[in-house]
Amino acid sequence: MHILQISIYVLVLLIAIALLFDFLNGFHDAANAIATVVSTGVLKPQTAVAMAAFFNVVAFFFFPSKVAAMVGKGMIDPAIIDQYVIFGALTGAVVWNFITWYFGIPSSSSHALIGGLVGSAVAKSGVASLVAKGLLMTVAFIVLSPLLGFIFGSLMMLLVSWIFVRSTPRKVDKWFRRLQLASASMYSLGHGGNDAQKTMGIIWMLLIATGYAHATDANPPTWVAMSCYTAIGCGTLFGGWRIVKTMGQRITKLKPVGGFCAETGGAITLFVATALGVPVSTTHTITGAIVGVGAAHRLSAVRWGVASNIIWAWIFTIPASAFVSAVAWWVGKQIM
Repeated sequence: MHILQISIYVLVLLIAIALLFDFLNGFHDAANAIATVVSTGVLKPQTAVAMAAFFNVVAFFFFPSKVAAMVGKGMIDPAIIDQYVIFGALTGAVVWNFITWYFGIPSSSSHALIGGLVGSAVAKSGVASLVAKGLLMTVAFIVLSPLLGFIFGSLMMLLVSWIFVRSTPRKVDKWFRRLQLASASMYSLGHGGNDAQKTMGIIWMLLIATGYAHATDANPPTWVAMSCYTAIGCGTLFGGWRIVKTMGQRITKLKPVGGFCAETGGAITLFVATALGVPVSTTHTITGAIVGVGAAHRLSAVRWGVASNIIWAWIFTIPASAFVSAVAWWVGKQIM
């Protein structure tokens, strides 16, 4: 295998940019983990983000590095990896994340990163540099993750409604204000477990290309994993407040029981995807679960116009970030 020769300063810079993306991922996606628990009034925003950040970090101890392996080895041909491809991919993802955060659009940081990888790889070596199996699985889960979130969220809502059919609304509210703490924690655990590994995969890919890690390694270096989980936790701690309102109230009005069902449905989806090694969108997942909870109550409870606008943002994310990353790849070639 050809070992990429780059300056140690360039390597450190690229790792720093990757960790910046990871931080922005947590910052951007904090709303996914806390929107329901905040909008139902169970926790104050500051307490909610502290809890979410904690479970983002401790996810390190719960999940194997299958998602990192998929991103690091299963998306694009390792032979084309160089500093320009990584720089383009990360820049495309960071710029798109910033744009969507600024306008309060709950787009996918995950698919921004995938789009970034695709854009810079194609800019360098054409479509032949893409690994079809990994990309097709990821694209399939663009549809499957919100669908699974919808199914699990609505099933949880129907199950809970059946179990508590004879209980008073006040009693149900009291119970699920407590249970929502557990469901929000599970969702934050799943969020950290899936999302932190995407940046781990990028850094791992770079270390393999430069000879600081081996392609045969089963896991990335421990310092890479800990750095990524810590970065996403710090991002969540600072929070992406612009998106909380959209996720928590504009799609459908939630009560604690609905928040519990949405978070639990979303958490189950994330646990399954991470176990399979698929990098899914936490934004897609929780949005699907929230819509499922609203639809289980009644279809008119869902603001379908808001949901459809979010779907258009999802569709646009990969090509938009790919275009930005292709431009960034060209700029990187000129300046690095």
